[in-house]
Amino acid sequence: MRRVSEGGGTNGGRLWEAVRAVPRTLREDLCTVARDPLPSLRWLGRLPHAHAVLFAVLMGLANANQYEPQLEPATSAATTTVATAAAMAVTLLVVLQSGAAMLALSRPVPAWWLSTLALFLARTVGETKVSHAPLWSWSFPGIALHTFVLFLLALRVRPRVAAEALGLTLLSGLTAWAFAAPAQQPSLLQDAMTCTTAVVVGASLRGRRVARSQLVEQEVRTADERARRTLLEERNRIARELHDVVAHHMSVISIQAQVAPHLVKEPTDELKENLAGIRENAVEALTELRRVLGVLRSEDAPSDGVRHAPQPTLGRLDELVGKVRATGLAVVIETTGQPRPLPPGVDLSAFRIVQEALSNTMRHAPGAAVRVDLGYRPGGLTVRVTNTAPDRPAPPSPGAGHGLLGMHERTAMLGGELATGPTPDGGYEVTAILPTHTAEPAEPGEDAP
Repeated sequence: MRRVSEGGGTNGGRLWEAVRAVPRTLREDLCTVARDPLPSLRWLGRLPHAHAVLFAVLMGLANANQYEPQLEPATSAATTTVATAAAMAVTLLVVLQSGAAMLALSRPVPAWWLSTLALFLARTVGETKVSHAPLWSWSFPGIALHTFVLFLLALRVRPRVAAEALGLTLLSGLTAWAFAAPAQQPSLLQDAMTCTTAVVVGASLRGRRVARSQLVEQEVRTADERARRTLLEERNRIARELHDVVAHHMSVISIQAQVAPHLVKEPTDELKENLAGIRENAVEALTELRRVLGVLRSEDAPSDGVRHAPQPTLGRLDELVGKVRATGLAVVIETTGQPRPLPPGVDLSAFRIVQEALSNTMRHAPGAAVRVDLGYRPGGLTVRVTNTAPDRPAPPSPGAGHGLLGMHERTAMLGGELATGPTPDGGYEVTAILPTHTAEPAEPGEDAP
């Protein structure tokens, strides 16, 4: 029994706390004059705003015609003064209702307060009545204006705030009906159904707009994340290839440093010590390089056979072009300048750039003719791959690729430049300038930069 009592006391305490929090919640939600303009539509722009203003003006004129002071024939100056004051009060309330509908375009919460106050006073101030006996507690234009304000409110605020505004609207209607002397039998049920429908429709449209905005934001975040992941994958690939290139040369240095003392007759101890230091540094550098690669390597690392296979160079470009031609793509290779051995990083990057460019052409420009230009210059190598316009539509791509990202990464790694973009004839062009020169050592007596 004690546990039941304690549980009942706890539930009652929670209910009391919730009831006590209602005024604070209403104050936080509805006591604001913050500006929240109605957003423009994609195709119609500000046209709905103009229609809303026109609707408020027309309903205001209709509302003015609906209400009339219940005036007795003026028998005295005092009676005439009272009738005039009542007419002015009704006119002011009509203007306030129309003005609230216009204000709701920019400040929905203050506009709702103004419209609710005007609707309440229209039932309680003076001896006013509707000029005929409709099924509404208020005039039809007045209800239409307040319903429109509730609709604009529900379009901008959270559903909880819209529900609070609807509840207070119905409460004000019940209060006005209870303490006023209506000229005809009120029908609050129709008024409540109309206002509730407006809030439900407005909240539904707001939910749809918010969901669409969140979907667009999610698509942008997904695209950014995909680009970032693709970039990291390409960097991992470059790191592995760079490891293979550098590791080969470091291994050669280590072996040569180990063999060199045996090639010299009676080598000095100083020479042996220097060569041993060179070999030790080469081994340490190779170990550190493998450790860094282990950090950068992605989870789906290639198999041992692929990982330890020799990296391709421009010497295998004919083999690559032959495979591409076998798919039906016409490829022409032009070489300018005197071909010469290139640094391993430049040789590998040039091959990969041509490979990615040819792959993109096969994927996005079926039936196009491709031209590969290799320009050997004293300070570097220029790689230019162009294709003509495709002769048929390309099949849809399964997803975002990383060809262009990889080209940019490789070119930036070498300190070169890359330019990509469409050509005037409808094709595409990729041009990479890869420097091959290295910094020259400083002259004796000069400070190294």
